[in-house]
Amino acid sequence: MTIESEIFKRSVIDEAKLKAYGFKKSAQGFVYTTLFMDDAFKAVVWVDCNGQVSGEVYEVDSDEPYLPLRVESMAVGYAGQVREAYKKVLEDIKARCGCETYFMCPQSNRLAQQILARYGDKPVFPWEKYAGYGVFKNPDNDKWYALLMPHDKNKLDKKQSGETEIINIKLDEAKIQTLLEQKGFYPAYHMNKKTWITVVLDDTLDDEMIVSLIDESHAFTLGKSARRKGQVSEWLVPANPKYFDIVGAFKRHKEIIWKQSSDIKKGDIAYMYVGAPYSAVLYKCEVTEADMPYDYEDSNIKINKVMKIKCLKQYDKDFMTFAKLNDYGIRAVRGPRFCPEELSKVL
Repeated sequence: MTIESEIFKRSVIDEAKLKAYGFKKSAQGFVYTTLFMDDAFKAVVWVDCNGQVSGEVYEVDSDEPYLPLRVESMAVGYAGQVREAYKKVLEDIKARCGCETYFMCPQSNRLAQQILARYGDKPVFPWEKYAGYGVFKNPDNDKWYALLMPHDKNKLDKKQSGETEIINIKLDEAKIQTLLEQKGFYPAYHMNKKTWITVVLDDTLDDEMIVSLIDESHAFTLGKSARRKGQVSEWLVPANPKYFDIVGAFKRHKEIIWKQSSDIKKGDIAYMYVGAPYSAVLYKCEVTEADMPYDYEDSNIKINKVMKIKCLKQYDKDFMTFAKLNDYGIRAVRGPRFCPEELSKVL
């Protein structure tokens, strides 16, 4: 890992702050130049269009790169002083232009945001020795459903090197065996390999698929009654009228096809939360078919499978608004999530 990657691995650059700091716009992104070590050295730092930071240090007298900077065996004496001074330059940029993130990889942070939106859970970092190990657990019973951590790529694939992040999630044993035959899945690292599986977070798999597996893992924290085969589960499912007119669809049809991205099964109940301008739960539906293969993709959405939902009941738009959902601990509805028992009773 480079010096720059190490310092910025859990930080996201705020582009709006770069110009104020002194960065200049370039064809590849932004560039910043400064002198340090009594003006004997020049640091050039680049931030590309994806927010990745790189840099180089030059000796001012020769205007040549200072090669000892990145030689670990020379990180002592004068070369070590130059290295530490350059790190301070980067640390100042990070402090003034960066925003701290929980994790190193972009996909890891996206998943953390989705977990927060679905369940209201933030990662807990219980081990001082392993600062990057984040645990997601059900606050009602402290049961884990995900462990996200840094990992050496070489331990997953001998042909690769460098650091990435992985997530361990709990699944049914039969499903684990099937997934292990697919790219991106590995036997659980340092956990029970019969009931847990490791997923690499380098965008080998799309967020949607991983989130659906996290939903299944989270279900294990709800107790056996919520997961018992044949037991009806109740879900809160978002519907964005900008992409699909669900109100018009239910006026024309009693049963419609709907995108499926979670472990929803036939017979479950789906309470459809319809976004702005309604921002309210409008329908109670029964899932009449599930896990139906479907292939569709456009600039807004990708669909791999669908379900059929039948409208059982329509609510007044003021009956269960987003503001009222807050009273039941619902802070966002960005993906299918289990419906809290108290909310189910009201609906």
